[in-house]
Amino acid sequence: MHELGLVTHIVRMIEDISIEEQLTNVSSLTLELGEVSGVIPDYLTDCWKYFRVKSELLKEADLKIFMIPAVTICEDCNRTYSTVKYKKTCPHCGSGTTYLKTGNEFNIKEIEAC
Repeated sequence: MHELGLVTHIVRMIEDISIEEQLTNVSSLTLELGEVSGVIPDYLTDCWKYFRVKSELLKEADLKIFMIPAVTICEDCNRTYSTVKYKKTCPHCGSGTTYLKTGNEFNIKEIEAC
């Protein structure tokens, strides 16, 4: 799902929540974004700005993005390392038996609204 699709989905979720909870104003949305999630923060921000103009509910809502570092773990030596820097090869033992531990997330952390 590209950035516009992600934001469209998030806006629909917020609108549904606002109806259920009788909210009239969203002041901020905080997202957690994995470093290797494939989502481009600048595009996400641009899409958010587009929806702010279109929605009375979101017209003053700030978008906050917290990046989650990409960390890989080696199954052979059980150590972790920076995925972006070393990719799939463990810098500690040279093994390729590794998997991504964190950094692929896309989470709604918090919605501030009234």
